Amino acid sequence: MTVRIVETAIDPAAEAAALSRGRTDIGAVVAFSGICRDSEGDEKISALTLEHYPGMAEAEIARHVEEAEARWPLLGVRVVHRVGRILPGETIVFVACASKHRRAAFEAAEFLMDYLKTRAPFWKKVEAASGTAWVEAHEKDDAAAARWKPASKRDAAE
Repeated sequence: MTVRIVETAIDPAAEAAALSRGRTDIGAVVAFSGICRDSEGDEKISALTLEHYPGMAEAEIARHVEEAEARWPLLGVRVVHRVGRILPGETIVFVACASKHRRAAFEAAEFLMDYLKTRAPFWKKVEAASGTAWVEAHEKDDAAAARWKPASKRDAAE
């Protein structure tokens, strides 16, 4: 497992290659790169700024990676997340999961991205011509993450 929070550019190809380098037991690597868009809704943006609690954010992400490893037969996981000022076109987050078979890698990567989008301790501020604003969570992201809860916890929350 690799979990890193960085202030510099993320190279998705290098990260994916590092996950499987020298490994012959891996049959699938699923990688996701989240990229900063140039708009938020109808408004053009010039940058995003992401903040986090150092130490706490890495520990929380690692805890969710461990949950993914308990749910799926993974052979490796890499999560790299940017913080600081990020320009449109730059990679914000990279998640890759390796397994013997594709389904486990796909599901684990999606589980981790749903967590990162909704629960990870990051705060996002948008810079636009109209000023700066902190971004609130979206209901659609919460709904996507809710499907990973055990049925008993989903029922209790509803």
